[in-house]
Amino acid sequence: MKISRIAGVAAALTVVAVLATACSSGSTAGGGKANTDATIQIGSLAAPRNLSNVDAGGQGVTEALNGNVYEGLFQLTDDGKVVKRLATDYQVSADGLTYTVKIRSGVKFHSGKALTSADVKSSLERVLADSSQSARKSQLAVVASVDTPDPQTVVFHLKSRSISFPYNLTYVWIVNTDAKDLKTAEDGTGPYTVDQFKRGTSLSLKRFPGYWGTAAKSKEVVFTYFTDASALSNALLTNAVDIVTQVQSPDALKQFTGNKAYTVSENTSTVKELLAFNDRVAPFDDKRVRKAITQAIDNKKLLESIWAGRGTLIGSMVPPTDPWYEDLTKVNPYDPAAAKALLAQAGQSNLAFTIDTPSYDPHPATAEFIKSELAKIGVTVTINPITEDQWYTNVFQKKAFTATLQEHVNDRDLVWYGNPNFYWGYNNPQVVQWVADAEQATTTDEQTAILKKVNTQIADDAASDWLFLAPQIVVSSSSVKGYPVHGLNSQFFVAGIEKTQ
Repeated sequence: MKISRIAGVAAALTVVAVLATACSSGSTAGGGKANTDATIQIGSLAAPRNLSNVDAGGQGVTEALNGNVYEGLFQLTDDGKVVKRLATDYQVSADGLTYTVKIRSGVKFHSGKALTSADVKSSLERVLADSSQSARKSQLAVVASVDTPDPQTVVFHLKSRSISFPYNLTYVWIVNTDAKDLKTAEDGTGPYTVDQFKRGTSLSLKRFPGYWGTAAKSKEVVFTYFTDASALSNALLTNAVDIVTQVQSPDALKQFTGNKAYTVSENTSTVKELLAFNDRVAPFDDKRVRKAITQAIDNKKLLESIWAGRGTLIGSMVPPTDPWYEDLTKVNPYDPAAAKALLAQAGQSNLAFTIDTPSYDPHPATAEFIKSELAKIGVTVTINPITEDQWYTNVFQKKAFTATLQEHVNDRDLVWYGNPNFYWGYNNPQVVQWVADAEQATTTDEQTAILKKVNTQIADDAASDWLFLAPQIVVSSSSVKGYPVHGLNSQFFVAGIEKTQ
């Protein structure tokens, strides 16, 4: 599991009064008649562990099911807008503490049961349950109670103002109250149903004939999962798959760039590669040590090594697509001499530590690069390869680590630095207060101004080392179009994908 594939964001977005279907436009394709009976073959490295978004299903369950099998009251589109989905209208009280939401009528679950406000209430309760591992659990805990005055109305009463509430609701999948065993089965309202799930191998979706909105353009979509990036590229070259959701290596692009048989879509992602320190334990409870390690790593050289110059350097947790972005790459610039001086000040002349490194790309190569860089200033690094399950259990849950590598995928996830209980243990009381103040802001301008202060402070504290922002590269056969190209928050809407005959 990739954390960001766990963690997320408090955010304020203006809810657009537009009904989104379950797709985002993206690629271009050649002429030809669309085949509505087509099967779209999608290749991915993100295999779900199960079908539940509150039981550590991982990035893959979001990629395949969000917006495709399950829907929320609101939806975050591929280009970052919040739009109404199963909600048709909503009102906010003057004090910001009550949200009254009208639910779309005529919506049926895949089992045939009609959607009601009771399902919305139970779906939120599912996210807030003690056993839930939802990334939005802490943000949605602002809900004090939920009323269901009639089948098409749900009223949320909040404990405090939450400018991000509609955004956070995009992460609440509306599930049939009566559904059982949601790790291996589903009962959503989306344009596709789950046909077969073979863990680690494939997940097939079939068009739902009773869908309330615009019907999916292709009869079937099959996600096939690979553990090796080269095998994934070869599958596209041999027509075993039609689309690769995210290219993981610049070398793979050489086979497709300039080839009319393929479409390459390159965009800015929100995937931040972090060297995350455990700020609650030595030596990283010392700000000087964190700053020293950060300044000893040449991130520009690292990005060139991993992505051949693609991607973006960032000096904090905020990517350029977030409203509170500022270029902070000069706060802790590459300076080995300054790094050595800081270590000396901190009494760390023979520093050694372990990086718990997830075994999937780009982490192993990144860890080796960091080890080499830090050796130049006399720091010894031990690389400890771990699985996704080990990372989730030992790092995210138990916090039993000194340093780790991880990708944080979600947009607007700066606010996790305002949570001292988060896995990296950063605890600056001023930042905690600012994050709380930003969430209770009455305008987005006020929220943005406060979160810019948070952004600057965590950079100054070197709370983590934000190594780089990865590019988002989707490659497909030129015979398909209508797929999303931004991959925001690991979503991959498939209902708009079509293949020409």
